[in-house]
Amino acid sequence: MKRILFLCVANSARSQMAEGLARGLFGESAEVLSAGSQPSRVNPLAIEVMVELGIDISGQRSKSVDEIDVTRIDLVVTLCAEEVCPVFPGRVRRLHWPIPDPASTDPSLSTDEMRNRFRIARDQISMHLETLGTRLEN
Repeated sequence: MKRILFLCVANSARSQMAEGLARGLFGESAEVLSAGSQPSRVNPLAIEVMVELGIDISGQRSKSVDEIDVTRIDLVVTLCAEEVCPVFPGRVRRLHWPIPDPASTDPSLSTDEMRNRFRIARDQISMHLETLGTRLEN
């Protein structure tokens, strides 16, 4: 069984969506975790756009990268784009998927625009996961 950790800064959107998507895609063949360098809370819009795919991440929580046992991880996937990604120590395989943070405090963005940003991030993560799934099978 592969153990995969998805990392971003707040562990509120990208890494949470990646965790939910990967669990759905890989099932029992992988242990999937997510964490962040500055954990906050799971963003309600991340929960909402995942429900659109039939995936419930409402029971997930934001976790600090410090809570993760480095000896138990086989692969670390960082999802940061414009911000500094968390550092994960240890000798593990690493991938970087630079996906912009869909969360924004820009007051000019409507709820629909924000929801669309989350859908775009979710769909980008999903495409990366499909490619990763093919690699894990080989």
